[in-house]
Amino acid sequence: MTHFLTGNAVGDGEAYRGWFIGHFVAHERGLRSTDKVEIKWGIHKRHECRSAWAATQAATTMSMVIRGSIRLFFQPSGETLLSQPGDYAVWGPGVPHRWRIEDDDTIVLTVRWPSRAGDAADLDPE
Repeated sequence: MTHFLTGNAVGDGEAYRGWFIGHFVAHERGLRSTDKVEIKWGIHKRHECRSAWAATQAATTMSMVIRGSIRLFFQPSGETLLSQPGDYAVWGPGVPHRWRIEDDDTIVLTVRWPSRAGDAADLDPE
């Protein structure tokens, strides 16, 4: 078994909407296949958004801005703007959220743990 690997988050995440580590990665891909954590490298344009509310059943999520800015919305009522490199937000299971990109070429690193099939889902519109 290989004890380390290298790669590129952009290329490795192409097949999974930016997610490059998690349960969904084929076991043959080695250390990237795990049910412990999911990691996403998201590259977004201004005004791109996730308009549907989504939540996880079991996972905790952390999103951190690397470059640019992202506005996160949470239900029942709350929002935050991550606009400085290193700004982050953490939310737990069952918290509905969505987001909107505020600046061009925003990069967001998202980590979700644990990694479970079917855990994250869009919610019915209110």
